[in-house]
Amino acid sequence: MTGRLALKSFTTLALMIAAAVPMASNAVEVKPVLRAGFDFGGDTIATATFTSGKTDSIKANDGLYVGVGASILLDSKDIEIETTLSYKYTSITASNGDITWTRFPLDALVFYRMPKYRVGGGLTYHMSPKLSGSGVVGGLNVKVDDALGVVLQGDYLLTPKLNMGLRYTNLSYKANGVTAKSNGAGITFGFVF
Repeated sequence: MTGRLALKSFTTLALMIAAAVPMASNAVEVKPVLRAGFDFGGDTIATATFTSGKTDSIKANDGLYVGVGASILLDSKDIEIETTLSYKYTSITASNGDITWTRFPLDALVFYRMPKYRVGGGLTYHMSPKLSGSGVVGGLNVKVDDALGVVLQGDYLLTPKLNMGLRYTNLSYKANGVTAKSNGAGITFGFVF
């Protein structure tokens, strides 16, 4: 990540937090949240060919994630701010080696709540993205620049504490001058304590 992009990214996140502070002062509920899900799609960033001739690929948005954060529900009960830090992981596994794609997404989302649904979006900042290999692909070690993108998300509120939904991520990764788009969809589950 270039210095200018890093400064822009951190400035944007700082402004979001600063904007959320006055809203949070009116908050009725600030609670921990647990989030998990699976995302898919985007450009292909790695392909493995097995001895059988079968191939398997990893796309830039692929991954199972689990994260923790905070949910801030305002007095009006119709605006919710959610921030989470997650670990996102996917891999291709074979008897002679593995290819692994990992990163740490930091999401800051604002939702409009209705009795059974919530819709919203915000920023996602993916830290320490890394594509690595072991075994016969042990030489694979690509450190990818941190990336800033946007998320749109819609959730069905199963109970006041449990939700499930769909999300769309728009983000681009860059490594060694090559860009991979991570635009894709996902399924998400959340639990507010």
